[in-house]
Order: sequence, then C-alpha cells, then structure tokens
Amino acid sequence: MRSSNPVLGRAFNQRGFASMNPGATIQHDAPADSPQKLEDLYSAPSASSLRTGRMTIDDVVTRTGILFGVLVVVGGAAWTLNLGPAFLMIGFLGGFVLAMVNSFSKTVRPALMITYAGFEGLALGTLSHYYEGAYPGIVSQAVLATLAAFVGVLFAYRSGKIRVTPKFTRVMMGAMIGYLVLGLVSMIGSFAGVGNGMGLYGVSGLGLLLAVGGVALASFFLILDFDQIQKGINAGAPEQESWRAAFGLMVTLVWLYLEVLRLISILRSSD
Repeated sequence: MRSSNPVLGRAFNQRGFASMNPGATIQHDAPADSPQKLEDLYSAPSASSLRTGRMTIDDVVTRTGILFGVLVVVGGAAWTLNLGPAFLMIGFLGGFVLAMVNSFSKTVRPALMITYAGFEGLALGTLSHYYEGAYPGIVSQAVLATLAAFVGVLFAYRSGKIRVTPKFTRVMMGAMIGYLVLGLVSMIGSFAGVGNGMGLYGVSGLGLLLAVGGVALASFFLILDFDQIQKGINAGAPEQESWRAAFGLMVTLVWLYLEVLRLISILRSSD
C-alpha cells in the first residue's frame, strides 16, 4: 500500500499494515458436523472483539476533535489578546517544525501532535484577527467555506464519485509540484516588485491563480487523507495510529483554511 500523504504514508506504508490480519483462524481436528465443532463456533471471539486494539473511524474522529479543540481554544485566546506579528511567526515556525517531526517520526507522539495544534492555533488566531480587521466578516466566510469543502469532498468520496487510483495520486503530486514552483516564482516576483498583483496576495494574475489552485489542491488532498484512513482501518492498523491519521487530516484542513482565507481576501480586495 502506497500513500502520497507524508503524514499518513509514514504509518501505512512502512509498517506494512496491509499484511496484518486482525482476525484469527481457529483450527480444529474434530469433524465438521461434530458437537465439538459447534461448540468451538459458539465460543469463537466475535468480530468486534477481534478488532480490539485496532484503529477505528471513531478513534480518528475523537483524536481529530481533541486536536481541533486545542487549536480553537488557543486560537480564540490569540484572537482575543490581539497578538502581534512575532507571535504569528512563532506559531507558524513552531507548527512547521513539529509537523516535520511528527510526519517523519516512526513513533506516534500524541503530546507533540497536541503541541502542534497549539502552535497552529496561535498562528491562525493571530492571522485571522488581522484579516478580520482588514475585511470584516472574512473569517466566518472562510470557516464556512472550509467546512462546506470538507463535507462536499467527504460526500464525494463516500459515494464513490471520486476514486483514489495510482493515476489520481500521480496527478495530485504533479499538481503539488507545479503549485510549489508557482508559489516560489510569485514570492520572488513580489520581493522584486515585478508587476501589480504578482505577489502571493495579488489581486490578479499569479496571486489569484495560486489561491484558486491552493483551494482545489487542498480539497483533493482531503480525498487522499480519507482514502489512507480507510485503508489503515481495513488493514487493522493499531489504535495508536489514529493519532497520526487525525494529525494528517488536521494538517490538510489547516492548509485548506489558509488557502480559502487568502482567496476570499483577494476577491474582496478587488471590489
């Protein structure tokens, strides 16, 4: 099983959970129709008990709720305190470092993932307050748009309208590379003062293209997250891996929110 998500892939590719069998085969020497055979069948462990210690969707939802709870609480505090740019940088840099640590660590570290959520809450709360001051109502618009995208993508995945295939994954990775290249070009252009609207937050041109592409990419990467979570559950991944699954989902949702926030700000600045 291969994954394009650097967070979930660490869990579901290297550990070979696809080869794990969460069930157990009961062997008997008694004839098929003997009383001993019937007694063994009745005393065999149920399917639910066989899944004990394995990751379930409820585990992923619970862990995701914990991480987002921490993010919202810290973000609310940062918003209320109206912190400055220094705290914004601390939040993003701390979040980036912990994202790298958690993504490439062979051991699941819930404490570091919760700390990551705190750093992201600090960054998002500070940044969102800044945007709200510049464009009143933009944060509620971005939150609703992010939730709508999440629900829409989840429905499309669960209904089978979008299927994750090797070709789909390759296209997503290629698009991500193109997005990063365009982002680098846009950043260099903004520093060099090349043209109006060519920066990351430009009203037109490459800035708008990046914003639209970022929203689309982040939404499609949610599909990859859903698929890898489902594969992990089907393969019998350990319950502890639900933290890694929740963390990977959170990383993508934070990315989606930032892209939506940027896109709305560009559209509103052109009014």
